[in-house]
Order: sequence, then C-alpha cells, then structure tokens
Amino acid sequence: MRAYLTVWRLPSAPVLLLAGFAGRLPSSMVPLALLLMVQQQTGSYAVAGLASATHGIAMAVMAPLLGRRADRRGPRRVLLAQAAAYPVLLTVLVAVVLSGASAEALVAASAATGASTPLVSGTVRALWSRVDPAVRRTAYALDATFTELVFVAGPTTVAVVTVLASPVVAIGIAGALATSGAAAIAMSPPLRSWVPPTGARPGLFDTVLTPGMPRILASGSALMFGFGALETSIPAFASAAGSPGLSGVLLAVWSLGSAFGGLWFGARVLSVSLPRQYRWGLLGVTIGLAPLAAVSSPWVLGALLFLGGSAIAPTLTVQSNLVGAIAPPQATTEAFTWLSTMAFGASAVGAAASGAVIESAGGLSSALMLAAAGAAVAVAMTLVPGRRPVAPAGLPTPRRAPESSETPESVAA
Repeated sequence: MRAYLTVWRLPSAPVLLLAGFAGRLPSSMVPLALLLMVQQQTGSYAVAGLASATHGIAMAVMAPLLGRRADRRGPRRVLLAQAAAYPVLLTVLVAVVLSGASAEALVAASAATGASTPLVSGTVRALWSRVDPAVRRTAYALDATFTELVFVAGPTTVAVVTVLASPVVAIGIAGALATSGAAAIAMSPPLRSWVPPTGARPGLFDTVLTPGMPRILASGSALMFGFGALETSIPAFASAAGSPGLSGVLLAVWSLGSAFGGLWFGARVLSVSLPRQYRWGLLGVTIGLAPLAAVSSPWVLGALLFLGGSAIAPTLTVQSNLVGAIAPPQATTEAFTWLSTMAFGASAVGAAASGAVIESAGGLSSALMLAAAGAAVAVAMTLVPGRRPVAPAGLPTPRRAPESSETPESVAA
C-alpha cells in the first residue's frame, strides 16, 4: 500500500480521485437507471436498450471533439460548460420518458443528454499522464480502481433508490454528482495552471492513427461490446429470477471483483512487456465471462462475476499505460477521449444488441454468450501480427528487460 500512499500524496491527487469518482458516477448510474425507467414505461427491453445505446453513442461521438478543444484551449472551460448543461438536458430526458413520448423522441433526448456528459474521464487520465513516470503506473491503477468503484457505487445506488423511490430519483442524483464532480475538477490547481503543449497540432484523425492506437482502440471496443452486452443481460437475468432490484447488486459485485484485482495489480512490479500484460488480461476477462451462459442461480452468477471481474481493472490499467505511452504530447486528452469514446460507444452497441437478442429466439443465454464472444475477439485482435516501430523518444526505460521484444505500439499497430 506504500505505493498508493505515494500517489495519494501527490499535489491535487485527492481532488482528481474523489472529484473524478463523483464525476464518473453518472456513467454507471444513468445507463442502468435509463434502462429501468424506459423499460417500466414501455415494457420493452429493446426500446430501453436503444435509449441507453443512443445515450452512450452520443457521448462517444462528442468526446473526441471536446478532447481536441481541451488540448488546444485547456479542459477547464469545457468542463464548466458541461457542468451547467448536463443537468438541464437530463431533466428534459426524464420529462420525455415520463410523458410517454414516441421512441423517436426518446432517442433524440437520449442523444442530447449523452452529448453533454462532462469530459471527466479523459481529463483526469490526461492529468495522470503528466505525473512522475516512476509512479504513473500506480496512479493509473489507482484511477482504474476508483473507476471500478464507480461501477460498484453507481449500480448499487440505482438499485436502492429504485426500490425505495424510482429510477427518476436515481437519474436526478446522477445529475447532481456529474455537475459537482466536473466543477471540482475544473477548479482544481492542475487545470487552473494548465498550459497546452507546444508543437504542431494533429489533424482530425491523426491521433487515432498514431502507431499503436488503432489496435488498442479496436481490441478495447470488442471488450467493451462484451461488457455492454453483459450490462443489459444482468438486469434481464435478475428479472427472470424474480428479483429485478438484484440487477444493481450483481453489477456492483462484478465491479467489486475488478476493484480488488486492480488494487492487487497496481502494487506489483512486473518485468513483462505491456503488450503481453494486455493480452493476458484480455484472456483472463474472456475466461471469466465464458461460463456465465450456463448459470441459472443469481448466487452462482454473483460469485462468477466477482472472480471474473478481477481481471478487468488490471487490463484497463495496462491499456491506459499503453495509451499514455503512445499518445502525442499535444493530444493526450484527445487520445484518452478516443479510448472512452470507443469504450462507451461499443458498450452502448453491445447493450442494444443484447437487448435485441434477449427478446429473440436466442434468449438470455445467447446474450450472455455474446458478452464472452466480445472479449474473445479482443484477445484475437492482439494476436494478429502488426508493425513494430521504435518506441517514442522520452519513454521511461524499464528496470529489467521485458520478456518480449514488443513495444507499446506493437500491440496495436
């Protein structure tokens, strides 16, 4: 734990971790609360999955554009504008759903709300990329663990609030947290003193096409597609078991396993190359998802979700390290927003696909198989040979030679 204390004592680290936690909570609360609210109003998981997917896709499309602006002008103005707009549009979304409006209106309101989601995750990760390289890996691990705790607290809060009140109240809480978290980060010392890096500005897709980025984004998208499928399948599983409120608990157990795995991983010193760590992490996630389709008991599902989840935060920690090593200095925020974009977009598509499969002849078991298939595709993507360019200048030299000649770029070229 000494390594984590070192990170915690960094200037503004508590603000980044705690405000980042609050600002990210809507990403785990709104999709589930929106899914439950729309399903209650329409009686259809397909429509509910579509609304949730639209919210995620809109957020995914908008984030890189805002990330580019944040890199050029600083993230502070972007965060403050979003902190003001997001709760207003969230209120409009709730009003549209409760009024019994058409599916088209639901999609439009979901898109507007998703596009206004505060740029918390990309901003925080970009700030972590500026810390001392000696503690950067642990900082990413701690950030990944806090992110996983978001997916413990968020679904649990939605489950409790839904039982005691309604999904509408849960969405209101999410809006308040998003505003406070984004505003706190915007007012933090690192953003007040943010100086955009000098140098030529990359073109619209130059950051995405940076050697190393394409395969990280593609494999990450496949992984998040599987996660999105599972996030829709779990509420359906809980409803089929006669306990709809259990969905949030099961999702929280899954994320809790990931948080424990992240804490263990962040304290380790590994000589294995980052690409190899990434592959093994993806394989661990796949193995954890594979048996879920054969489960019929919520208790067994919870146990398997906890065990399988332990590979998630370590995998995402390595993914952040890879992106931080590869991204151009003048486009760090944009690079991390592209990662978030692909993650949320793929997760939204996975949620919509899973909702459609659940209501088809395939049923719930096929939807759970879809989740495992997404992770398996991610593993396969990292095994395809690619270019191996020289590592960018300025990257820290590992203490010991890696077990492979792979560079960070080689996993994703």
